[in-house]
This record gives sequence, structure tokens and C-alpha cells, in this order.
Amino acid sequence: MKKKDRYTHFIEYFSKNQPNAVTELHYSNPFELLVAVILSAQCTDKRINQVTPVLFKQFPNPEALSAATAEEVFNYIRSVSYPNNKAKHLVGMANMLVNDFNGVVPSDINELQKLPGVGRKTANVIASVVFDAPAIAVDTHVFRVSNRLGLTTNAKTPLAVEKQLMLFLPEDVMGIAHHWLILHGRYVCLARNPKCETCPINWFCKYYEKNHTETALLKAEALKAKKLKDASKKEKLNKISASLKERAVKSQNQ
Repeated sequence: MKKKDRYTHFIEYFSKNQPNAVTELHYSNPFELLVAVILSAQCTDKRINQVTPVLFKQFPNPEALSAATAEEVFNYIRSVSYPNNKAKHLVGMANMLVNDFNGVVPSDINELQKLPGVGRKTANVIASVVFDAPAIAVDTHVFRVSNRLGLTTNAKTPLAVEKQLMLFLPEDVMGIAHHWLILHGRYVCLARNPKCETCPINWFCKYYEKNHTETALLKAEALKAKKLKDASKKEKLNKISASLKERAVKSQNQ
């Protein structure tokens, strides 16, 4: 199947079955989403959603967060991954928002990446979710699912995946396609044990196609080997039987 066809099937399926896919992080404004996305690095959205309500209540805006210390913030996020670094990033991010951006989350991806704790993935999430920019945020789910489906080819880095997706996806679906890929990777196309047999889009998935074919070939080879082994075993038994009969005949003649 050609890559163009895979993209067509991908967009058609998810447009019909997940037309309103959104981030699973809870937030009520750009600042809260920025905080949540920074915290979500190498951590689950479920855990972040358990932490942020109290954090947002205590630090409802950049000004409040910038006035805090990393040690104070740490106490609210100690259960997330890498809480020490993230506490420092959050305070640094809030300070830069206040001092350089008048307390307003910037919409430009390059400006966003100047903020502590904000890499390209986080910047793309904010730009696409908050500002409807045609951007693709590539996390581990997007990276894995894109390659498995065959939407990308030999894409070894998140940036390479991002460039290929942006090349083939129409601008009007880039933002939601990010969520399609994440949700599919989170609940169906799992990293270790993907649910290929029950996956509703396995019929155009390159990974399934390859592994399904390989599995069939391996089974055929195993069956062939078993038949050869059984035939060889039968031949040996026939020779033994013939030898025993020959000995019996000679014994009778003597």
C-alpha cells in the first residue's frame, strides 16, 4: 500500500470515529496547559491531573508561580517524575513569562521554546491546542504509532517524524491528528504488547502487515519442518521394521 493511501485511510477513519479528540490533560487556560504539559514529560496524564488542581489553586497565574521557590513548588508535585527539575523549570518559566512576555503565554513556537522546561514537543502542543497552529507535537506515542502505521519512513528522530507528518497531513487536521496518534498509542498500539488482532485499523497498518505475513511464513516453515521430521522418523521406523522382519525370516530358515 502506498503511503498516500495510508494517510487517506488514517484521516478518514479517525475523522469519523474520533472527530472531537482532545488532550486528556485538564486545564482552563493557556498558562495551566503549559504547566500541565511541562509536568507531563515522562509521566502519565492521569498522574498530572491528580496533581494540578491543588497546584493551580495555590499558583493560579504566572505572577503567583514566579513569586514561589522551587522548594515550595516541589511539595505540590513530588509524586510526578523528576519533581526537582520540573519545580525549577516551572518557577523559571513563570519568571520569564512575567518579565519577558507580560505574563502572557506566547503563541510563537520559537518564543515558547525560550521558556525553561519547554522543548519543541511542548511548544508544538501549546501552539496547536491553544492557538490552532498547524503544528505536530511528537511524543513517544506519536513517534511509535506513525512509524508502525507506515505514515513515516526511516524517521529516526522526533523531528524527522514531525517533518514527514507535516509534509503529508493537511493543515486543517494536523492539530487533531496529534491527539489521534497519542490516543491510539495509549490505548491500542501499546509499546510492548500492541493489540494488533483487535485494532480497527490493522488493515492498512504496515507493522501489522509485516508481522502478520512473517507469522504466517514462520508457521508454514514450522509445519514444513515438522512434516519433514515426521517423514524422516517414519522412514527410520520402516527400515527398522524391515530389518527385524529380515532377521526373523533368516532365523526361521536356520
